[in-house]
Amino acid sequence: MENENLTRDEAAARSALLETESYTVHLDLSRARDAAQGTCPTTTTVVFSCREPGASTFLDFIGEVTALEVNGRVLDPATAGDGARVLLDDLAEHNTVTVTGQARYSTSGEGLHRFVDPADGETYLYTQYEPADARRVFANFEQPDLKATFTFSVVAPADWTVASNGAETGVQPLGDTSDAAAARWTFAPTRRISTYITTVLAGPYHRETDSWTGAAGTAGEGLEVPLALYCRRSLAPSFDAAEIFDTTRRGLDFFHDLFDYAYPFGKYDQAFVPEYNLGAMENPGLVTFTENYVFQSAATEAQREARANTIMHEMAHMWFGDLVTMSWWDDLWLKESFADYMGALAVAEATRWSTSWVSFANRRKAWAYVQDQLPTTHPIVADIPDLEAAKQNFDGITYAKGASVLKQLVAFVGREDFTTAARQYFRKHEYGNTNLTDLLDVLALATGQDLAAWSRSWLQTSGVPALAAEVTADDGILTGVTIVQDAVDPVTGLDEPRPHRIRVGLYSFDTEGWLVRTRAEPVTVEAGRTAVPALAGADQPDLLLVNDDDLTYAKLSFDERSLATLLTSIHRVQDPLARATCLTALWSTTRDARLPVSSYLSAVMLAAPVEGGVGMLQVLLANARTAIERFAPAGERPALRDRLSDFLAEGLRTAEPGSDLQLAWARALAAAARSAGRAVDVVRAVLDGDERIDGLGLDAELRWLLLQGLAAQQRVRPGELEAERTADPTASGRVGFTLASAAIPDAAIKKATWAEAVHGDRLSNELLSAAIEGFMLGSHALLDPYREPYFGALRGVWDTRGIEMASRIVRGLYPGHQDLDGEPGRHPVVLRTDAWLDANPDAPAALRRIVVEERDHLLRSLRAQAQGTR
Repeated sequence: MENENLTRDEAAARSALLETESYTVHLDLSRARDAAQGTCPTTTTVVFSCREPGASTFLDFIGEVTALEVNGRVLDPATAGDGARVLLDDLAEHNTVTVTGQARYSTSGEGLHRFVDPADGETYLYTQYEPADARRVFANFEQPDLKATFTFSVVAPADWTVASNGAETGVQPLGDTSDAAAARWTFAPTRRISTYITTVLAGPYHRETDSWTGAAGTAGEGLEVPLALYCRRSLAPSFDAAEIFDTTRRGLDFFHDLFDYAYPFGKYDQAFVPEYNLGAMENPGLVTFTENYVFQSAATEAQREARANTIMHEMAHMWFGDLVTMSWWDDLWLKESFADYMGALAVAEATRWSTSWVSFANRRKAWAYVQDQLPTTHPIVADIPDLEAAKQNFDGITYAKGASVLKQLVAFVGREDFTTAARQYFRKHEYGNTNLTDLLDVLALATGQDLAAWSRSWLQTSGVPALAAEVTADDGILTGVTIVQDAVDPVTGLDEPRPHRIRVGLYSFDTEGWLVRTRAEPVTVEAGRTAVPALAGADQPDLLLVNDDDLTYAKLSFDERSLATLLTSIHRVQDPLARATCLTALWSTTRDARLPVSSYLSAVMLAAPVEGGVGMLQVLLANARTAIERFAPAGERPALRDRLSDFLAEGLRTAEPGSDLQLAWARALAAAARSAGRAVDVVRAVLDGDERIDGLGLDAELRWLLLQGLAAQQRVRPGELEAERTADPTASGRVGFTLASAAIPDAAIKKATWAEAVHGDRLSNELLSAAIEGFMLGSHALLDPYREPYFGALRGVWDTRGIEMASRIVRGLYPGHQDLDGEPGRHPVVLRTDAWLDANPDAPAALRRIVVEERDHLLRSLRAQAQGTR
């Protein structure tokens, strides 16, 4: 639809003209069960004022307008429509506009998503709007700084459960509609919030309830918050509501104590919904989560910790994001960076998962390092000219780099002053909108420091700074340590040294052979070279760790002695966070083609068998496979695959029966079986029962992982996948079957999968991703014929599919798994990508960004392969 891409300038002009007061929104979902009904009736009444009477503006609505009334005047909707906009002329000082229309049900996870449960045929609905999809459901001013109150009412089948942001105020039976008995639900008005965090949930959801009461002496004293949890009815037997409620209560305790501001949105519901595009969404009063957090099969402690982190992340948004919201998407980091940091902090200090910062280092921060080295890198405070750019900016920089930088800010100014600033921020800007300057003002007031220079260095520059230590010693005694910083901004080309408050850790072997910290020296690094005179005269350590305690955001390089220690003794680093920091640095060095894949694999084979943290183990084993498949020269891969396969099989056989670690080894072995190697033989034997692994439960999730590896190597038997699908009729079983079926190395299957993914419209968001993932598990002989069709389809896909589905296709089907063929920059796929970019300078920026990023991933892979052959 035309005019979907609202620009920042248009939003600013509208914000300067209008002040919104309230929305009253009614949705009729009574016929949602009927698959033939592609739309539902929607009516919005918006009340707002105009600072320039007589002026014109527009509402946003991606749907069909059937009636329009402006200040009592009934207008022809055909003449007032302009693509995704409803034009409003000759405004009064005070205005009331009612828009009636038809909103389309979605299968992409955008707007009003409709899902039919394959287990029981029931229909479920939920909404997802960020950054700008509320306009797919009701007419509104779709920008974060035009806040208002929202009052929702919904007509739906009478036997359904319906929820929204506000508390339910009534349910009125309506008798029979054309389909069945219906009822009308009404909900209390919200506080002043942005459009993108409004929500509606409807369907035969299973519901559980509890409550939280604020402790005496805190901001929540005397406050009682009703709690509710929702999931699909067929998932109820797997719903561990008690643990989720416990985490929720702990979070509310923690944030009330930390923020000293009472939770302002009444109830606190959490819904776990199908085919969700995100981990979760912070809708106040009704947070939505991916139902992957309802564990239908065995779940490790790492999975439970990740769920707790997401719960805490979304809860932090109630203050950072919902109570106080960024004015425009340039300052998305003001909510996402803070929530990412606060989520990790709350899990570390308020739950049983004390290794939260270890998980942050090896997962979230690693994500940021990858994103920040792409040619599309950007400052944390980004330039977001329009909504398409906003959609692409929910990335590792905005989330994890921002959180890492906030962790460094806390080290820089102190936690007490940082907390004081946050409390002042909430009180000063409650129910309002802010930008970077507003945050800096409260930080300056709380700390007594002008942080403008710090902000410019960290928030308004791009790229990953690199820290290394130059070490000199004489007869086992340190004579000099200098921290060297390389901080060239890849966008501007300027040398931009960042200020770092770090600790330099010295580690040496103790009498039992463990690498233990013998000293930690605080250092402030502000220039390209920083001497550490305090370390002169100390015993030379076996390992010098520049970023001890992982306080700052930087890639690390090791001095020669330290690197040698790690490559032979990484498993002897006793502290979990230090070990994770070192392993992350080794992985980064491998990605940069400065450490051979074989050396990295050897380090993993030392560390993994003794790794007690299942999250760290999962990352290590996944990285080892990626290193082989993407960075190793093609000629070395067969031997490396067999080496990894044997290692994984041995790890599975020797792991403690029934443990999380055993499950991690099993899942890694299943993933390795997707590539040629001996892993597939072990997988076949385990699945057939020819090799029995004591304590290993072959539940549905693990069985599908094993079958997907077998399918990719053409080792499934006729009818085996269909039989498994019959045994597992669930939604997750359907996804597993779709992936496995697409993975079969058969030209006709690949052709059919390509046609459905690129040109069809039957696949929902989750099934599309599964089909693409399975399709890409193929040899060059099977996939090379789709190189040219890929580039030929890009513009059409982007123009005809929503941005969510188009992004999955463009990113997922890029022919990026290639072998070195001459110079990396002259590889045929690189050249074809360059030709497409040159021929399509007018392509949407979001589309070009994905293509540019995939090209860079390919080039990194080819360069590493080239380095490995020298």
